[in-house]
Amino acid sequence: MVVAVTIAIYAISWYMTASSASAQLNPISAMGGISGEVLLRLGAKSPYILVGQWWRLVTAIFLHAGLLHIGFNLWCLFDLGPEVESLFSTTKFVVFYLVSGVAGFLLSLWWSPFGMSVGASGAILGLIGVLIGVSFHHGHLGKEYRGRLWRWVIYILIFGLFFAVDNAAHIGGLATGVLLGYLVSEGEAETQAGQNLWNLLAVLSIVLIAGSFALMALQLGQPLR
Repeated sequence: MVVAVTIAIYAISWYMTASSASAQLNPISAMGGISGEVLLRLGAKSPYILVGQWWRLVTAIFLHAGLLHIGFNLWCLFDLGPEVESLFSTTKFVVFYLVSGVAGFLLSLWWSPFGMSVGASGAILGLIGVLIGVSFHHGHLGKEYRGRLWRWVIYILIFGLFFAVDNAAHIGGLATGVLLGYLVSEGEAETQAGQNLWNLLAVLSIVLIAGSFALMALQLGQPLR
């Protein structure tokens, strides 16, 4: 679901950029780049959050600035996502992803309230954090596993050397993930009540994502203010 939404939103943003670029005789979309105006329209993290557009904390997770940006994040997601799902569950994965992504952009908003940023990196670093957090419960084996996880942190830092990145969102997502991985038990919930709770949280997460994009769509044709 996460991958499908991410790809669909990128396709929409590319189409909007291509249409705009064609009208302006601007080849910005030739290499898959997305214009800043389109990203802002579709829900990038921006100062508009401070005037009530809270849904941008969610929509920004699924927006990407170009092919390399989305390609790198999907590569990480395909590698890390199944590990988190197998250790915990699909319902917990959905909650972890959303909570880490939102937490990352909240820290970004605090650190740089007037900046604009997009991307799943905060949520993905949240997944890395979840795996790091749970590794503390597995003794020496966990320590070795934790060492392997640092390769992803290094990859993302290298990526950041060549492109402008939102390090506050990365730190916020990573720290939130570590806390979740350490505190939340692995596997399915042991009781039916616990399982029902996680199912409810996952449903609420999906509703929140859908609702955020619905709110974005409602203001799409309106002037930004």
